[in-house]
Amino acid sequence: MPPPVPTAETGARLLIVSADDYGLTEKVSRAILKAHRGGIVTSTSVLALAPAFDRSVRWLSEVPRLGVGAHLAAVGEDPPLLSAAEIPTLVDRRGRLRAGWRQFVPLLTGGRIDPADLRREFAAQLERIAAAGVVVDHLDTHQDLHRWPSVRDAVLELAVRHDIGAVRVCRSGAHSPTGMAQRRLAHAAERRCRARAIAFPEAAAGNDQPGQLDLPATIRALHRLAVTRARSAELITHPGGPDDPDRERYAWGYRWDDELAALTSGTLRHAVKEYGFRLGTFADLPTASGRAEAPILGPRPEG
Repeated sequence: MPPPVPTAETGARLLIVSADDYGLTEKVSRAILKAHRGGIVTSTSVLALAPAFDRSVRWLSEVPRLGVGAHLAAVGEDPPLLSAAEIPTLVDRRGRLRAGWRQFVPLLTGGRIDPADLRREFAAQLERIAAAGVVVDHLDTHQDLHRWPSVRDAVLELAVRHDIGAVRVCRSGAHSPTGMAQRRLAHAAERRCRARAIAFPEAAAGNDQPGQLDLPATIRALHRLAVTRARSAELITHPGGPDDPDRERYAWGYRWDDELAALTSGTLRHAVKEYGFRLGTFADLPTASGRAEAPILGPRPEG
């Protein structure tokens, strides 16, 4: 493990450990709950389109200290909630969402995605989550589509309309032209969030290597977050269960099992402490007035 980074503000630096794709499969959802109860995961985001949503969303009531966000989707293997007639620019001839960001972004940058369609589908997904009795504390997107301005603005508009106080800002640490472009987009997103009094973590890791955070990689990610000296940070993860037959349709190359093992490791819990972080959720981010709720020290026993 790299040496700890000293800080005069030990205990004051918030770390949100997020697990994406809740509802993707039952075993993914159970792995996220395991990584919260027995590990360092403090937040998850729910994929309302996913096949296991109805079966697993009720389990969230058993973990009241787990922060929950909406993982809004405009791409992926699962069908949208709205019909092709309602969101014509988001779907193909079969009425399906585009497979992934590589198919979606050229259409978006070419002006062929109607932002109104994004707003309608995202609103329907958020309403489905709310109808299940889930209180949402932040918004993010599947495959981080809100890196791009028109998707970002649709997400921020939804946050304002529904009084959701925080969003994920997508970031990159890659030393490449793409990484530099993503950092410019992140700075623009920060400005938009501040203008709307929406909170966001000041640093993030996990965007550049989704689904690849085994224990050594996760500790390296923590080190990168620590050296930023950011007052708040998000570590984005994708834990899952072993031998999950429902996962075969998601050919993403994710190492779900390795991420679960890392997140429940005592070594990683020790590293969080050594790097001077405290664990919490998006609800613990400073509000527009600069105040924050009492810190959440976790993971904590349920009840």
